[in-house]
Amino acid sequence: MKSFIPREVETLWTLFTAPTVWALHFLVCYGTVAVFCAKGLASEISFDTVRIGLGVVTVLALAMIVLSAWLAWRQWGFGSDDPPHDEATRNARTLFQGFATLLLSGLSFAAVLYMAIPMIFIAGCQP
Repeated sequence: MKSFIPREVETLWTLFTAPTVWALHFLVCYGTVAVFCAKGLASEISFDTVRIGLGVVTVLALAMIVLSAWLAWRQWGFGSDDPPHDEATRNARTLFQGFATLLLSGLSFAAVLYMAIPMIFIAGCQP
């Protein structure tokens, strides 16, 4: 099956994609709620509106992490070669990078989910 994403996308930068998405998601979620509560914007916008907006941001972050994981899985050779990839060859380095990126994507996916849990339980800002 021909992929719509070229192989040139799979560089060292793909290793940092999922953790970067998680960090940006963290900043957006906690920054938005902090500004909302500190500025007293509850009279203009309801907290449920903020919660829905952050839910959309969470879904987008998870989608980007899943895309990163898919690229990593493709770079790893769809799991055809088992680790360790410790030979001093370009192929082994590529397989190791794909495997490491896949693991970081899984960790980042779990971190985004755990970070989104407070949005379910927090009722609003405390006066």
